[in-house]
Amino acid sequence: MFSVTRSQMRTPLAALVAILLIAMPATLHAEVDVVELTVQDIQAGYSAGDFTAVELVESYLDRIAEYESTYNAFISMNPDALSIAAEVDAALASGGGMGPLFGVPVVIKDNIDYGGLVTTAGFAGFSSATGGVDMIPDDDSAVVTRLRDAGAIILGKTNLPDFAFSGTRTYSTVAGTTFNPYNLDKAPGGSSGGTATAVNASFATLGFGTETGGSIENPSSAQALVGVKPTFGLVPLEGVVPIDATYRDVVGPLARSVYDAAAALDVISGPTPEDYNTYASAGHIPAGGYTAGLTDTALEGKRFGLVGLGWRRSFLPLAPETEAFYQQAIADLEAQGATVVADPFAGSAFVDKYSERSGVPGLIANGIEKYLDGLGEGAAFNSREEWEAITGDTFPIGGDPLEPTAIPEGDAYQAWRAELREIFSEVLEAFDLDGLFFPQAGEPIPDQVVGSNGPNDFAELPSNIINDLGVPVVTLPYAYYDDNTPFTLAFIGDLWSDADLLSYAFDLEQATQARVAPSLVPEPRLIMVGLGLFLILRRRRSTAA
Repeated sequence: MFSVTRSQMRTPLAALVAILLIAMPATLHAEVDVVELTVQDIQAGYSAGDFTAVELVESYLDRIAEYESTYNAFISMNPDALSIAAEVDAALASGGGMGPLFGVPVVIKDNIDYGGLVTTAGFAGFSSATGGVDMIPDDDSAVVTRLRDAGAIILGKTNLPDFAFSGTRTYSTVAGTTFNPYNLDKAPGGSSGGTATAVNASFATLGFGTETGGSIENPSSAQALVGVKPTFGLVPLEGVVPIDATYRDVVGPLARSVYDAAAALDVISGPTPEDYNTYASAGHIPAGGYTAGLTDTALEGKRFGLVGLGWRRSFLPLAPETEAFYQQAIADLEAQGATVVADPFAGSAFVDKYSERSGVPGLIANGIEKYLDGLGEGAAFNSREEWEAITGDTFPIGGDPLEPTAIPEGDAYQAWRAELREIFSEVLEAFDLDGLFFPQAGEPIPDQVVGSNGPNDFAELPSNIINDLGVPVVTLPYAYYDDNTPFTLAFIGDLWSDADLLSYAFDLEQATQARVAPSLVPEPRLIMVGLGLFLILRRRRSTAA
C-alpha cells in the first residue's frame, strides 16, 4: 500500500498504479467498504475485529486513488495517516478506550493548520509547488489538536477558493477546480467545497470546514450533507486562516448523518485559552454531549417559523420545484408533531434593519496579520511584509490591520448587530418559536460554470444574515431535483441552541432517511488507459499460455 500525494496523483505512473490497485484482487489488505460508512459503523467494526485502522485507512486511500482525479477534493494528503492508524491499532490491541472519533478518518479544509504540513488557504503564493513559499505552521490549530487528541486520523487537507472568498464554487490557484459528485456540471458549493466533496464521495468519514458567509451551509446543501454552522464562539478559531475572526468566522463539521456531525461537535467545541471567544460557550454545552440529546421524538410539540419576505427579499419567492419540496418537508415536520408559523418576521422591520449593515475596514488584514504572526519561529514568514520580501510580489490582501475596537465603524457594527439580534430574539419569543425551518437555498444548485448572476450566485436563505447574528444552523438533506442535485433544509435557532437544532434534525432524518450516495466515476482518460493496460496484460497471459 502507499500514501498518495497530489503531485504523485498527477503523474502518469501514479495513474497506472492506481488503476492496477483497483483491478487487482484484494490481496494486499482487507478491503473495507467505506461508502457511507459512519462513526458508529467504525466503532462497531473495531469492537468486533472486522477491520483494523490501517486497513480502514488503506481502503479510503484506495477509493481516493480511484476517484480523486475526477473530483479534485484535495490539496494535499497527510503522509503520516497510515502510521497514525498503526498507533490507533496498537491502542486498540492494548484495550484502550474509544472516544467519539477514535480511529475515524477525517479531512480538514486547507485553511486549518496541521503542524508541519503546508497550509495554502487555496492560494498559490503559500505553496512552493505552485511558485510560492510554503506556509508551514509550527503546531496544530486548536481544532486539529482536539481531533488528534481524540484519536481521529486526518487523511488530508481539502480544496477551497483562494482565502475562502467564494460561497458557490471551489476553484483555487493552488489546486484548480473541485467538482460535485452528484453532477459534474453543477457547483459543489464553497468555500468548504473540497471538504464537502470528500465527505460526499466517501473519501473520509466526515470533514471540517469553515464559514464566514455560507461556506459550510452552501456546500452541505449542494452535496446532501449535514453541516453545522455553530454559534460563534463555540469552536476555537486559533490556527485558522481568517476572513472575519472578530465577529463571524466559525469552524464546523460536514457529515453524512446527524449523529456523525454531533459526535464531531462533541470533540471540537468548548472553551480554550487558545481562543478567548470560546469562553462564552461555558455553560452552553450539554453535559452529556451533543450525541446524548439525539432522539426521534425531539420535534414533538415544537414550533418553527417558515421562510418569507419578512426574513429577506433576495432569493424569494422560491423556485416552483423548491417550493414543492419545501411543502413536502413541512408536512413531514408536522407529522413528527411540530407546528409551523408562516413568515413570523413579517412586519418586524427585520429586513430593513439588515439593510442598514455597514462593513468594518481592516478586519481581513487584521486577522491575517495575527494569523501569520502565530505561525511560529520555524515558519518561512510571519507577516505580509516578510512574504512580500521573500517573493517580490504584492500580498493579495492589503489595507491597514485595524482593530475594530479602535474605530467608529467597529462600534457602529456592534450596535447594529445588537439591534438585529434583539429583533430576531423578539420574533422567536413573540411566536413562541423553538427555531426556524427553511430551505437552505431558494432554487436548485447553480451551474459549475459562472453564469450571468456572477460567481457568488448560491441562493442561500439563512446566510449571510445568520453569520452576522452569530446564531447556529444545521443543514439536512431531504430530496433530489431532476438533475440529481439535492434539496436541503436548514434548522436555525437562537444563540447556543446548537444541541436543540441537532436533535430536531436527527428526528426528521430518522423519519425521512433521505440521503442517497452519489455514483462516482473515474476520470475518463484513466478508464481508457486502464482498459488498454488490461488488454495488454490479457494478451500477454494468453500468449504465455
